[in-house]
Amino acid sequence: MIITHSQPEDINEIFRLYDLARQNQQARLDVVVWPVFDRDMVAAEIAAQRQFKLVKDGQIACVWAVAFDDPQIWEEKNADPSVYIHRIATNPAFKGNHLVVEIVKWAKTFAQMNHKQFIRLDTVGENKSLIAHYERCGFTFLGLLTLKQTDGLPAHYQNATVSLFEIQITA
Repeated sequence: MIITHSQPEDINEIFRLYDLARQNQQARLDVVVWPVFDRDMVAAEIAAQRQFKLVKDGQIACVWAVAFDDPQIWEEKNADPSVYIHRIATNPAFKGNHLVVEIVKWAKTFAQMNHKQFIRLDTVGENKSLIAHYERCGFTFLGLLTLKQTDGLPAHYQNATVSLFEIQITA
């Protein structure tokens, strides 16, 4: 298993995984469905080395993006030195391989290397099974927050309530 930066040639696979995640979300009545993400946004993340992939058995098993700033979602907590994880999408062929646990292990090292004290992520809505999953992976569920300012955020954040999660990094 290898975690590395996504490359420009990965973009079609990244969008295939996003599409598969969206199809899975559409099949459930209790979750918010991701919009079609902007290809230029993802290409810019790749160029900035903020898009990552986990490769297993020669295949991309999982992708995600990171940011060091997320004020619209985290409001005053954005002042804390944090790494924010966004858009985790898993290849269905690797479901059940505990890939979020692997991402958490990687993120702890990544956060320390970048002098961050927290690993944070959010999900739109109150998906109880996903909340429980992230808690099993080591995140603390901080509760729900109704977003106030969503201009410029992807469509699924408009007029949304989000579930907030974090892991505090110890020195």
